Amino acid sequence: MTIFLLILLFGFLFYIKTNIDSKFDRTEYEFRELSRKLDLLKAAEKLSEKPIATPETTKPPLAVAIEKPITPAPIEKETILEKTENVIQPIETVPTPKFEEPKPYIPVEPEKTFWERFRENNPDLEKFIGENLINKIGILILVLGISYFVKYAIDKDWINEPARVGIGMLAGALILGVAHKLRKKYAAFSSVFVAGAIAVFYFTIAIAFHSYHLFGQTVAFIIMVLITAFSSLISLSYDRKELAVLSLIGGFSVPFMISTGEGNYVVLFSYILILNIGILALAYHKKWGIINILSYAFTVLLYGGWLFNELDEKTPHYLGALIFGFAFYIVFILISIINNIRTKGLFSATELSILASNSFLFYAAGMVILENFHPELKGIFTTALGLLNFAYAWFLYKKMGLDKTAVYLLIGLTLTFITLAIPIQFEGNFITLFWAAQAVILLWLAQKSKINYYRFASVIVQALMTISLLMDWKAIYLSDLTLPIVFNKIFLTGIFAVVSLFAAYYLLKDEEKNQQQFGITFNPKEYRYFISIIGIVIGYLVGLFEVNYQANLHITGVNSAFTLPVTYHFIFSVFIFNHFCKIKNTVTNQLANIIAIVNIVLFTFFFSNYSFYEHEQYIATGIHQRIGFYLHYILLIITLFFGYKLYQINTEDPVFEIFQKKFIIWIAAFFIVYLASTELMLHGLVFSNSPVTVQDVQSSPFYKDYTTANLQYLKEQIAFDQIQLSQSQIIKTAYPILWGILAFVFLIIGIRKHIKNLRIAALILLGITILKLFFFDISNASETGKIIAFILLGVLILIISFVYQKLKVLVQDDNKNHANNETE
Repeated sequence: MTIFLLILLFGFLFYIKTNIDSKFDRTEYEFRELSRKLDLLKAAEKLSEKPIATPETTKPPLAVAIEKPITPAPIEKETILEKTENVIQPIETVPTPKFEEPKPYIPVEPEKTFWERFRENNPDLEKFIGENLINKIGILILVLGISYFVKYAIDKDWINEPARVGIGMLAGALILGVAHKLRKKYAAFSSVFVAGAIAVFYFTIAIAFHSYHLFGQTVAFIIMVLITAFSSLISLSYDRKELAVLSLIGGFSVPFMISTGEGNYVVLFSYILILNIGILALAYHKKWGIINILSYAFTVLLYGGWLFNELDEKTPHYLGALIFGFAFYIVFILISIINNIRTKGLFSATELSILASNSFLFYAAGMVILENFHPELKGIFTTALGLLNFAYAWFLYKKMGLDKTAVYLLIGLTLTFITLAIPIQFEGNFITLFWAAQAVILLWLAQKSKINYYRFASVIVQALMTISLLMDWKAIYLSDLTLPIVFNKIFLTGIFAVVSLFAAYYLLKDEEKNQQQFGITFNPKEYRYFISIIGIVIGYLVGLFEVNYQANLHITGVNSAFTLPVTYHFIFSVFIFNHFCKIKNTVTNQLANIIAIVNIVLFTFFFSNYSFYEHEQYIATGIHQRIGFYLHYILLIITLFFGYKLYQINTEDPVFEIFQKKFIIWIAAFFIVYLASTELMLHGLVFSNSPVTVQDVQSSPFYKDYTTANLQYLKEQIAFDQIQLSQSQIIKTAYPILWGILAFVFLIIGIRKHIKNLRIAALILLGITILKLFFFDISNASETGKIIAFILLGVLILIISFVYQKLKVLVQDDNKNHANNETE
């Protein structure tokens, strides 16, 4: 067993040492290659600077003296050509080669075999064998030889048990002495000997305790702690990271090497805490990230495993678990920042990850403990953790000048925990609230710290927030809960989610540059546009669901209740429509037009009907509210507003091609006539009908045919007949007058605005009205109705005829202009 443990330990040390040394060799090899390339580039630049020699042209003889200046005569073009033919032309020079600055090349390396990777990391195979491999094999063989010798001596009873332990300690001391002698000239070789010596010390004490029982658990524990402290000091003295790793592994192995199966969490965690304080001292002097990672991982595994098992016990130690968890939390915050405080250095991604995960893991452990210990303290615990992170951030930034990246991270954690505190304390939808706050915090931290991981994490958390909100809507609005108006957890959660989306939109308003991570490109413009649309949609649904829920809860009558969410829809649409109109670009203008058209169609053919349904129920029962009738005025005003804005927007520059077509005038005229007729019918029924009374039911000829249980059906039948009679009278008497007035208005507008199609529509509407009056309305109409309809319609037709004759000049001019346009 001892031999197996030795082989396992030295195998692990061999792997660590090989990995570290091979990385140094690879770095040295790459440095030599870079130097060689730089020398080649310098030689090429010197070559390009030397000019290439060209033969000299024949120089004309110099004049000895010039008695007087001679005015040069003009030279003809032919003379120049003749002379240039006799001049010796220079030899054509070779262009000097230009050495372009080498472009950076990012190689796409194919997947390599183990041997290829090994050769790349160790280009000098002889050096690897001579400096790295042989010494590790040698120390392993030496330790095995000592082990076999000790085993042989024990089998032969040459030495007793105390002597065996003494031999083990002496062998370790001898190895350590050899290492000390070799430390100056052969530091790497010496560190391997030190590792072997420490391993011998550990296993010797473990065997003395478990097998020989030479001393108790407390003494064995103290001795191993001293060995751990000694190995830590040696690692600092030798400045070797692998020795520190060995010390750490040995330190965390001590509780298991001296364990007797009786668990005492106070002793265990006290020792782990002392060990981590030693790691803290080591981290102050050396920035060895692997030491921090291993100590953090071992502590999390030990504490987490114990806590998981402890919660299943009958009497868990909640207070002790919380105290030790807080102690580990404080120590690892200090381990993560202490070296950077001393050196004023920057934080690595590993250190930031430990700093963040440490807070979240302690928070998770605290919430699990308090869930069963004191649930009422969860909100206070969350707030305290947030304030603690803020205190760290303020102190480290103001007093210590810590790297801003870590400060921003601590501030982000502060905001996260403070945000969580209220919903957790009052048992709200804290998951959705947490993700809503976390998405904005991560995006803010990404901008401040320039860490792209936070930006992409923000996008993921924003998506999780949306999904969580949808689940909340389904769970609460479809339940039997009775929620107060507006001030309820699901509505406020939805508002907070909308604020989160638009806060992210605001943070991205000045970003233009794309960011890449994990092969994915983050485009701030596209994401900003996307979350704005999502924010509008979620904001619309938040209000719609709340209004619909409260309307169905407090209003009697389905049709009356339905008009409330419809009114909300129209009011919300007006705000979005105006917002799109203010932006004034092609896309938003198109969206604004679509919103207007859809709402006009919805009200005209669908939503206006609910006022009639409400009226029918009111007449039949007499107990329903007239909420729908009064709210429909708001819908009508908004619909007319949409129609006016459509005409205003598309008069000069139509957004869609369809608005340039001539038949759009006919469609607009149809909607106006239909809406006006619907409103006339509704008001006619409201003012002419009254709820069915008991006397109406008793005076019905069918009263005797119904039992008491079916009297409500008879009441509804009487109301239906009453409404049908009123509708028939309105159609026969009021519609001809309304249509005649509308025809007159269309004609006036068509003449003044020179819109021929509108004038034709007016005349056709007038023709339909006349035909309807003579072939349909005259039958079964009351005498009073006939008189009123004929007189008023006749007067209107005369007025229309007079106006058309009076303004015929304008009509003729319009026809001429139209003809000229067609000719051109």
